[in-house]
Amino acid sequence: MAISSPVSYREIKSASGRVFRVGEDPKDILGRSRGYMIWLPWLAMMAAGIFEYAYGSAVDTLQSAYGWSDTSTFALAGVWGFFQAGVALPAGRLREKNILPARTAMLTGAVFCLIAFVTVGNTSNIVINIFGYSVLGGIGAGLVYATCINITGKWYPEKKGGPVGFMDGGFAYGSVPFIFIFSYWFSVGDHRLVLTGVGIFMLVLMGGCGWFFKDPPRNWWPAEIDPETWVKNRATGKNVSKNPPAAKQFSWSEAMRTWQIYVLWAALVMTSGVSFFGISFESSYAKEAGFAVYVAALSAALLAFVNGTGRGFTGWLSDRLGRKETLILICVVLGLAQFGVGWAGATRNEALFFVFAIISGFGGGAFYPMFAIITPDYFGENYNASTYGTVYSGKVIGAVLTPFGAAFVDAFGYSATYILAGSIGLVSALLVLTLRQPKGDRGVDGPGRIVEAAAEVPTQVPSADSQAGPASMTEE
Repeated sequence: MAISSPVSYREIKSASGRVFRVGEDPKDILGRSRGYMIWLPWLAMMAAGIFEYAYGSAVDTLQSAYGWSDTSTFALAGVWGFFQAGVALPAGRLREKNILPARTAMLTGAVFCLIAFVTVGNTSNIVINIFGYSVLGGIGAGLVYATCINITGKWYPEKKGGPVGFMDGGFAYGSVPFIFIFSYWFSVGDHRLVLTGVGIFMLVLMGGCGWFFKDPPRNWWPAEIDPETWVKNRATGKNVSKNPPAAKQFSWSEAMRTWQIYVLWAALVMTSGVSFFGISFESSYAKEAGFAVYVAALSAALLAFVNGTGRGFTGWLSDRLGRKETLILICVVLGLAQFGVGWAGATRNEALFFVFAIISGFGGGAFYPMFAIITPDYFGENYNASTYGTVYSGKVIGAVLTPFGAAFVDAFGYSATYILAGSIGLVSALLVLTLRQPKGDRGVDGPGRIVEAAAEVPTQVPSADSQAGPASMTEE
């Protein structure tokens, strides 16, 4: 039987119209500390990244087992990327309407990921694989990725950089063990068993973590941090002036009427396109350059590992240096690294290839959490599932560009293609340079002064035997 207990909160409004809902402890909502909304999404993301970062290491065995051409093999990756990024916006809209709660999104994504790996492990039919692996697998991984990104940001509205960056890192370095499995212990004789096992692993990890997911109420703010003193940069001593909170909670339609969201989208198109190119072709370039097999495997593993750890580091750095400044730095590093990889391969220098692979891996992942963090900083947390879903949909174009990258390699060679990729990375930095935070209704950059308070309102907290798990509430 559920036991109700009153939990009071108050809503305080800033001069620009932003509302802060203060007074509820995370344990009143989750039944546990909000730290679980870092660690559980982190674990789930470690499984989701297998699609993107380990697929290239499995390509040779899949082609040997099924007789697939390069076109067919990379078409699967391109279609997967299209749906993985494309599902973020519609899923976000459904989540904000409470049609697709966080737990439901995670469980659905886990089942779809299982179907994807069972499909690719048991049939060579390319049409069936496009639907089972690329479409369903892309939707499944996209649901998991978008849900994890949004839920961590909502639970840490006062310091999104570090928590979101750390959690997002799991998407990349969680795939490292599987890169070595696919490189050394994955053969035509056991590919069905291995791929089916990977699918089961993803189902258990994603579904088990997602079972405990729950969003905070809209406008929720940690009770121990006073919004007014935090905004004035007195309570924590951090340089909040570099990352002022959103002037207000922009609805999706309001965000779509700003020019900033389109600049963010275009910048993500460019950076994700460069990142996809590095992930997809670095191993192939190493082999084409005549490097040993271990160079291809180890460089792919280093790329994924540094890609993941770089996400956490840049999230932390952005809390201190500033979101925009950090994102510009990452875009520059990403672009310059492509020149370095191309040069190292052309000169057959294995040591430099490793070095630039590491730098490329850092830049090729670090921008993702930065877009995830800067979007709610610009538009607020309440509708972030939709606003970030819109920005993240730029990855759709980046994924679609992968086959064009292969065609460019065929026509002009790796060196010229890496020069093009590096140039695109630098152009994205110039684009980010134009950004500034949107203003609220009253033309105030940032929350401004707290001007009014709402009366305390009781809410109810069901007991541990309710539907959403221990001490949960109906999801807002």
